[in-house]
Amino acid sequence: MKKVLGYTNAWSVAPGDELEVKVSTYGPSTYRADLVRVICGDDDPDHGIYREEMIDAPFAGEYAGRTQEMAAGSYVAVPASDRLGTLASFTVQVWVLPTTPARGEQGLVAHWDEESERGFALFVDGNGAAALRVGDGTGTSTVVACDRPLAARRWHLVAASYDATTGEVELCQDFLGSPFEADSSASAHGKGVFRPATGALLMAALPARPGTSGRPGARHYFNGKLDRPRLAGRVLSRNEREALAWDATPQEREPALVATWDFSRDIGSRLVSDAGFNGLHGMTVNVPSRGVKGFNWSGNEQNWQHAPQEYGAIHFHEDDHYDAGWETDFTYTVPDDLKSGVYAVRLQADDDESFGTFFVRPPRGTATSKLAFLASTVTYMAYANYQWHLHEYFAEVTDLSWTPIGKNDVFLQEHPETGLSTYDTHLDGSGVRYASRLRPVINTAPKTSLEGYNLNLDTLVLGWLETCGIDYDVITDEDLHHEGLTLLERYSAVVTGAHPEYFTTPMWDGLRSYIARGGRLAYLGGNGFIWRCAMSEKMPGVIELRRAEDGIRYRDEEPGEYYHEFNGEYGGLWRRLGMAPQALVGVGTVAVGFDASGVYKRTPASFESCAAFIFEGIGEDEIVGDFGFLGGGASGGEIDAADPLLGTPPHALVVASSQGHSENTWLVPDETGFHHSAMDGAQNPRVKADMTFFETPAGGAVFSVGSIAWSASLPHNAYDNNVAQISENVLRRFLDPEPFTMLK
Repeated sequence: MKKVLGYTNAWSVAPGDELEVKVSTYGPSTYRADLVRVICGDDDPDHGIYREEMIDAPFAGEYAGRTQEMAAGSYVAVPASDRLGTLASFTVQVWVLPTTPARGEQGLVAHWDEESERGFALFVDGNGAAALRVGDGTGTSTVVACDRPLAARRWHLVAASYDATTGEVELCQDFLGSPFEADSSASAHGKGVFRPATGALLMAALPARPGTSGRPGARHYFNGKLDRPRLAGRVLSRNEREALAWDATPQEREPALVATWDFSRDIGSRLVSDAGFNGLHGMTVNVPSRGVKGFNWSGNEQNWQHAPQEYGAIHFHEDDHYDAGWETDFTYTVPDDLKSGVYAVRLQADDDESFGTFFVRPPRGTATSKLAFLASTVTYMAYANYQWHLHEYFAEVTDLSWTPIGKNDVFLQEHPETGLSTYDTHLDGSGVRYASRLRPVINTAPKTSLEGYNLNLDTLVLGWLETCGIDYDVITDEDLHHEGLTLLERYSAVVTGAHPEYFTTPMWDGLRSYIARGGRLAYLGGNGFIWRCAMSEKMPGVIELRRAEDGIRYRDEEPGEYYHEFNGEYGGLWRRLGMAPQALVGVGTVAVGFDASGVYKRTPASFESCAAFIFEGIGEDEIVGDFGFLGGGASGGEIDAADPLLGTPPHALVVASSQGHSENTWLVPDETGFHHSAMDGAQNPRVKADMTFFETPAGGAVFSVGSIAWSASLPHNAYDNNVAQISENVLRRFLDPEPFTMLK
């Protein structure tokens, strides 16, 4: 079992930066920490290529262990205020769309103190019905509940009022749904006593004691959407409640309003604005989903920016996660002379070992090598703590293998608060849109599976570069996102890892500008530059992904919610945005298969004089890549091909294409308009990877292999093989300052 875990506050650091290291142990009273440079993270004993370098670090040594808690679950917290403390009679109401009404108590709007039983709490009770709890702090509280459960995934107006003069409580849940469905409306009455609580007001959770992170304590998280929460300082009639619920600016109608929270404002941030007079603003916790359809969505507009009042909901989940919030155990100031590379804080406790990975870039504003390795940290985040294969009933059919379960998998199941990947689904069945690095990310580390297509597979490229003696700097996706062309133009060439799948718009623009200005790019992977994602300028360390329209998707995006909340951009495939990967690197994903990999065979174009350097030392009829750690060949996993209709430059050369793909390698959905029986590699000639090369007018060039499995073939025979030879030929020419001449 896992006994120690850790993470760092940043993934990309430069000399002089201070790195915070946060550690938790599970059982052991002590742990040891060391610093290692990761050269090749594949520790499969049959491969025999694992390589790390111990680095002297002032923090190295033994530490006392402790267990640090993580808290998943999203909600809104409104700080305590004097105005909330003066409530007597009141009405609280909110539009509610529950996704798991039968899952037990779930908070809706609550200003409640659990210890003293004081305040009010509007919630979903254990029967799935709307309920109100009131108390005055004397140790007695009253619950009034409806006798009918809320309908799952249907909107209801839930409202409750308390009359301080009579003690009367009125509660209702009014169904807003199809006339063809059963009406789940209900109401209830009762009596109670009330005195305002003194702490924070929460939405989408019930209050609990504060946690160690300093956040307001929360429990009983709500799964579903809330829209237009209102709090008034008097008892409202049914007609007044309905008018208030449908009015986008109720502060102009109702002078007794204490707060009117407007979720359609400040989308893309943590701020939840009170549009009323008292300024009872709140903050979201653990990144619930914003920019989502509200109770009044008409379907006439798909973009939340064009009709914000129809996108006034927030979708909360009990398993949302952003920042683990652990305390720092020790810090590390990156030395001025530390070589750029992939590093990890190695943590050992008893017989367990974990790594807190980070990436050291050169001193800011400089380059220390002519070659940059672009670490796909945005893609690493998308796959962070990936668990799809453990939850989906058809996972083994898709992966064409039994699902192995290791101690990392067991830990993630025992500790769901560690958070999910963008490939997983929430407990309510909705897709995960956000993934963060501010938590232990178990699969972005050495000594993890190559088949995860994550960092560890990329270290095979690093190990090969070290063997070739080619110096390199390491830069990250986040660096590229923030610095763009300025970052890349310091380098003669850039090389990717095996799977640079996810790209933000600034990343795309930066790489495209670099190539256009004469840069050289070696794309040594597959399934790259496929999905547009977004990063937040207001919430560091998290990505957002909305999988619109098409592509290989483990889930469908909710209709009408295709636009990212972080920046308002349309999500989905770059191909659907008119910027297919073929237009950037010459190739784009055409097929996927996880059993056997294929091999490459040279084409007549490979004998063109401009491409001769690629195949120096390679025979004319030599099969390329009939070996490798992924499927036994160099073309596999996810593969890319050229397509002039999607933007492959007319002068680009397909110098080799793969063959030998099995019936379990299929065309991706965006490659076919209609499913048929000849979509697999055994029957369809379109199922292939194209090794592609082209020059640019500014003297640069692009070389693409179009296969994830390529990197897993590099180490074969101690890196002495034709995959490694071709890759080295390309990089050495790309590092040569002699300009390329574009083929006419």
